[in-house]
Amino acid sequence: MSLRLPALLTLLCVSGPAIASTAPDGITPDRLMEGPDTLQIGEVNITSVKQGRSLLRQPVTVTTIRQSELERFDVAGMKGVSEIAPNFFMPDYGSRMTSSIYVRGIGARIDQPAVGLNVDNVPYLNKNAYDFDSPDIERIEVLRGPQSTLFGRNTIAGLINVYTLSPMYYQGLRVLAGAATHGNYRLGLSYYRRFSSSWASSLSASGSRREGYFRNSHNGARADREHNESLRWRTIFRPSSALSIENVASYNHAHQNGYPYASAESGLIDYNDPTFYRRTAFTDGLTITWTTPAFTLASITGFQYLSDNMTLDQDFLPEIYFTLTQKQRDRNVTQDIVIRGKAGDYGWLAGVFGFYKYADINAPVTFKEDGINRLILDNVNSQLPAGMRLAWDQPELLLGSDFRNPVKGIAVYHQSSYDIDNLSLSLGLRFDYEHTALRYHSYADASATMWRGQIPLRTQEIHIDNSDRLRQHFAQFLPKFSITYNLPHSAVFFSVAKGYKSGGFNTQMFSDFLQQRLMEEMGRPAEYDVDKMVKYRPEISWNYELGGHFSVDRNRVYSTFALFLIECRDQQLTMFPDGTTTGRIMANAGRTRSLGGEFTLNYRPTDRWHFNLAYGYTRATFRRFSDGINDFRGKRVPYAPSNTLFTAATYRQPLTLGWLDAVSLTADMRGTGSIYWDEANLWRQPFYTEFGATLRFEFPAGSFELWGKNLTDRSFNTFRFESMSNSFFQRGLPARGGLTLRLDFPSL
Repeated sequence: MSLRLPALLTLLCVSGPAIASTAPDGITPDRLMEGPDTLQIGEVNITSVKQGRSLLRQPVTVTTIRQSELERFDVAGMKGVSEIAPNFFMPDYGSRMTSSIYVRGIGARIDQPAVGLNVDNVPYLNKNAYDFDSPDIERIEVLRGPQSTLFGRNTIAGLINVYTLSPMYYQGLRVLAGAATHGNYRLGLSYYRRFSSSWASSLSASGSRREGYFRNSHNGARADREHNESLRWRTIFRPSSALSIENVASYNHAHQNGYPYASAESGLIDYNDPTFYRRTAFTDGLTITWTTPAFTLASITGFQYLSDNMTLDQDFLPEIYFTLTQKQRDRNVTQDIVIRGKAGDYGWLAGVFGFYKYADINAPVTFKEDGINRLILDNVNSQLPAGMRLAWDQPELLLGSDFRNPVKGIAVYHQSSYDIDNLSLSLGLRFDYEHTALRYHSYADASATMWRGQIPLRTQEIHIDNSDRLRQHFAQFLPKFSITYNLPHSAVFFSVAKGYKSGGFNTQMFSDFLQQRLMEEMGRPAEYDVDKMVKYRPEISWNYELGGHFSVDRNRVYSTFALFLIECRDQQLTMFPDGTTTGRIMANAGRTRSLGGEFTLNYRPTDRWHFNLAYGYTRATFRRFSDGINDFRGKRVPYAPSNTLFTAATYRQPLTLGWLDAVSLTADMRGTGSIYWDEANLWRQPFYTEFGATLRFEFPAGSFELWGKNLTDRSFNTFRFESMSNSFFQRGLPARGGLTLRLDFPSL
């Protein structure tokens, strides 16, 4: 069908920022097909407050995964989106705290993310909260390339928009129940009700449990057992056609053993101290939209509280070296005010964004017998005269570190676009200012005795109590320019954009600083400069991109392509310093370059067949980077895959049995690699593939699915690292299968 442009724009403005209705079969992923005077609509769907037009008409490369596709590929969270969106990789390792995402060679393992996340338009500032499951995701949009001009911090590599099902456009009861091998279970219950034409609400609850895939040979326990619970309450109130008020509150709790890291020497997961991750998160977002004939004004207010606890046997060995407990309480408030309007061929958008983020972190490292002897005393005693030795007086040594990390920022931004026949020109600019501080308190109390043979000579009391406040501030102008050539069912664009990720502090290195202070107390010079080592600089990129979107054969064929070049300065990399240090450090690589391309194809030759293809290639290399000992020029940037591949074919056979509507079979393949695990490119994971399949039975009240993943039981690694001169890795998940029951009772 088609609607005249003025009528459609009125509908979109009135409807607000997160409208969705179920698309009929045969509609391609980007539903809005814009012609010169009309929009061909497969699904009325607003992408976000800031992206008012169809993403098909935006000068950005995007993959949209709808609810039907999320169910078809059994995607419960964002880790399942890997490879479906080309050059998007979110590896499954460590714990749910380890929400590392890599896009086009840009990513982050610790601290601030390189890819932003908005859930129902509310930004998530802490990546520890990124990894969650939800049974009621209406769609996920993965925008690749820097989105810093409109969205600021944490979007140097891209942006993920997650939208949940709206009670304004769906009413009824939804039930999810699933069981799988290795003790996997999922349950979900959601109720949606529209009380009147202006008021609707929904309540969703879900939970999951996993017994685990990997066993710790030291105690026989599953190293990755976990359980999760979540609640979501969404309310929409529209007192008039001009005003929309929406609030979404969500709660999530996760508890998992986590970190099934195996020794590269033995191939076994074998560590003796407790290791787990526990997270509690609460998020609330309030979106108010006011529409006038001249403009649309929106306010998005977000609040997030996160409390988590990461406890590690940090040496990951059966020896009693040391443990780490990192407890964090993070609170942040965000406020975004956006005004958007259009006058003829000229469209504009302006906004102000501010945030305040405050984190309390307590991160003690406890050295035990082997850690004291081998990491501290051996270094000291090797330099003493023959017959002399230093002995520790306590069985354990606590190196305490407490941090307060307040961060605040403000930004103003504007974007103008102008249409000239089939051409669209767009120019945006953002000024972003951020101030961050670190208040730290590091302490240790112990004593050591000097011995000559069996005779004690003297006892030295060690008392370290350091505290200070460090500050950094960052200011950046972030421009973006694009030109788009529009045809009735396609668009080609070229864009130049500046990406930005602010700097910060290396809190995980303080145990090493304390260790060096101990050495200093015992007469050995300190090797670390706290003020120099604790800070890292902002990361800045320039992205040059040529891309396009195409839809032909009455929307049965939809395809996208992109070619990109990214020049990055001071790319932030997580590194493990050489030697027997216990911490990780965020370092700035001088210059890196990423170049590559992407291609997607969705093809529906008939109502029964559906084919998907997504391929991404990235060559990310160091142009200038040295750690002071090694020169890594020309080496590949670690952790980012060179290739991602996703293919799927679905055949759906309609039936007229009354109780059974259709049967469908989906076969898919995911491919990733190669991935380098270190800056010197000594270790890598070659390209690997995983095959999956789903048999789905559709009936009037829902569906029943039988599915399998990694059916060939392909062995591969999802992570590898070195710590204390030992190498560790985590294996990918083995072959697994299960069944999923979905019940849908509309208007119940």
